Amino acid sequence: MAKDTEKLIRQLSLISYLMAERRPVTAPEIRRDVEGYSVMNEDAFARRFYADRSELDSLGIVLTVEKPIDGLVEQENYSLPPENFHLPPIAFSDAELAALNTALQLLDGEFAYAEPLRLALQQISWGRPSPLNAPEQSTIALGITGSAGGPDVSTRLAKIETAIFRRKTIVFEYHTMERDAVGHRKVDPYQLLYQGGQFYVVGRSHERSAIRVFRLSRIQGKVGYATKAEHDFQRPADFDPRAYADRIDWQFGEPIGTAEVWIGERIAWQIERHFGRYGEMRAAGDEAENDDRLFVTPFANARQLIAWVLGLGENARIVGPPALVAELRERTALLVDRHSGHPAVAAALPEGGNGSGPRADHARAHRGTDDPDAVGSRPDAAIRPERFARLVTLASILIDAGRQGRILHTADLCAALNISDLELGEDVGVLNVVNFGAGTYVLYAEIGLDGTIEVDPEPYGDSFSRPARLLPVEAKALIAAIDLIGEHIPEGSLASVRRKVVAALGDDPIHEGLQFAAPGGDDAEIAEVVSSAIARRRMLAFEYYKENEDEFSTRTVEPHALINGREGWYVASFDPSRDSVRHFRLDRIKSATVTDDSFEVRHDIDPAADVDGWPRTGEVPAASRARVWISPERARWAREERNVVAELADGAVVVELGFAGVEWLVRETLKEAGDAVVLEPAEARDAVRTAAETIGSGAALASR
Repeated sequence: MAKDTEKLIRQLSLISYLMAERRPVTAPEIRRDVEGYSVMNEDAFARRFYADRSELDSLGIVLTVEKPIDGLVEQENYSLPPENFHLPPIAFSDAELAALNTALQLLDGEFAYAEPLRLALQQISWGRPSPLNAPEQSTIALGITGSAGGPDVSTRLAKIETAIFRRKTIVFEYHTMERDAVGHRKVDPYQLLYQGGQFYVVGRSHERSAIRVFRLSRIQGKVGYATKAEHDFQRPADFDPRAYADRIDWQFGEPIGTAEVWIGERIAWQIERHFGRYGEMRAAGDEAENDDRLFVTPFANARQLIAWVLGLGENARIVGPPALVAELRERTALLVDRHSGHPAVAAALPEGGNGSGPRADHARAHRGTDDPDAVGSRPDAAIRPERFARLVTLASILIDAGRQGRILHTADLCAALNISDLELGEDVGVLNVVNFGAGTYVLYAEIGLDGTIEVDPEPYGDSFSRPARLLPVEAKALIAAIDLIGEHIPEGSLASVRRKVVAALGDDPIHEGLQFAAPGGDDAEIAEVVSSAIARRRMLAFEYYKENEDEFSTRTVEPHALINGREGWYVASFDPSRDSVRHFRLDRIKSATVTDDSFEVRHDIDPAADVDGWPRTGEVPAASRARVWISPERARWAREERNVVAELADGAVVVELGFAGVEWLVRETLKEAGDAVVLEPAEARDAVRTAAETIGSGAALASR
């Protein structure tokens, strides 16, 4: 029998024994009565028992130890209070269970933590209809699902997840984008962060003696442990995991100054609502017109801040400090210059014309896949749950069925736990030898040749007949799933589910090393209104800011679903005035109202049908294609995110972008702050130059 299996039998038998005895017991009694210990000598027992206690403690199953007055270890008494093993009952409403059902359906098979999520939902929905058997919902769809993004990243994620749990220092080779160099890193991993469709590890870099953030897709090769020690570090008590999830691009790194950005009244509401937490909104001064505002924000990266301001077009300009104003002016002048006359670019490298070769391979590796055609692929879950958790869950299912006299089927159990027939057989075999001591077993299950399972539970099987408390990775998976989806399920509230789960756990799992950051392009208040309209099948009226055209429109639509994508959350709707499906981004809806007019579900239309397209890839269905030059300084970022069609001799690249309107292409080009140049079509080049000249005039006024 494998050592890991022997350990699981010992640990489960120890729990069963302590729960059945319902009294403090001594170490000699445990050695005598618990399966696996009796064959050991005293020294071996002392080592194994200490190791088993330590591992159970790390899983949140803490034994109570009563020490004698004289200090003799042999006379220590051990017990396991029921509350240290069982999960407190959680009273979910039908609507909350419906929301959990939908969450699992959306994430199953794609979410990196989908497997521990399945086990967590089995435990917290105890005594209620299983979320695994709920009917499928169609009012929400996900383009971004929290997947690792390929086998290499999945492997790294699993290794780092274990390292965080075990407090193990890791080593790896890392490609630093700012310096475009690969170097060795030794890191104490404190936290995993999922943000913008990517996983990051936050930890103390030994090379810098400071906390740094590393993107998993930029790690080269395998992640290893620095030592063979059981633990290498302790996370500082003052480490705040939330601090790294609530930063904007221009605030990554040490602050170098505070910027003042004039915001025109046209978009002041949007900036305050969605970016206000990154700084402070103030009155723009006596000379300001109407409701113009001043956005004051600390920044660590001048280019990123300038890129954001340029993307806002004429509605924003930097007014201080002078050095930042000057850099904005230089970058707008560069945009004008590079879009004037005929574009001059270096010669293309022979291997770069078709997106193949070493640089293209390097870019694909950064995107998390070695398959150049794997756009929109759905990788399996990266994180496997502890087998301990699977055995406890399986035991509870078997005991419950045995007491009710129900016959189980292997196919159903394999589907519910997402395991193979072989794994199920091995797990049943382990549970059949878990006992309370003195020949009293927890259960006996027999798998028939016809795929049925008959269970004979022991009368003392109460230990596993109630839901067990969630292990750390299960708790993290559950909260991460809730945070990823947020308040976007019309069938029920995940916010209330989150509060109840955290209360039952006693602590928020984000403190255990995993956090899913709130996505961009979202608005919680608008989402609540939209969800209400979807659930009630009422028409939705709203005022919408069309960013590309810089204008407002009023719409009344049939809201059918909420979907997310790389850019944020959208309401997928049918617009009767245009007789077609339309998607509206939530953060661009200034105000929304649920009307009294009802609508019927259009069964011939699936508003979320294209969730595998532009929401995942970021490329909308386009009528035109543009070729855009990216400077050598920004080419490595473009290789990660864009479709590179040519590698140039000077290190620059040419990417191809699909676009439906020139205004969108202009904004995307402005957001690159002079490091992107439209090569063709010519009318788009002219439009970028005109927009840059207009912005440059405003920047010149600000510098006077």
